[in-house]
Amino acid sequence: MKSILETITAYRQDRGWTEYQLAERSGLPQSTISSWYRKNMVPTIPSLKKICAAFGITLSQLLAKGDAPVSLTEPQRKLLERFARLNEDQQEIIFSLIDKMHT
Repeated sequence: MKSILETITAYRQDRGWTEYQLAERSGLPQSTISSWYRKNMVPTIPSLKKICAAFGITLSQLLAKGDAPVSLTEPQRKLLERFARLNEDQQEIIFSLIDKMHT
């Protein structure tokens, strides 16, 4: 069974991110992320939620059983990376636009 740290590493590497880039995108200090690995610690739920937001996935997806993270197509990966850089208001605008496109 994979550890949560192995899963986070897989998602990070799948996106080509360094630990520093994950820290920037999640809003967590890099020292916090590094300490998880050095001390083999399990991140707190609030930290995991920030990690998930950076990856553009749900906590359920992160914790799902299986050996590989969700595979994304290149356009999906680009969309999620760009979406993660938006602030909350900008993300809501995108959601509204998507909702209007489906009506």
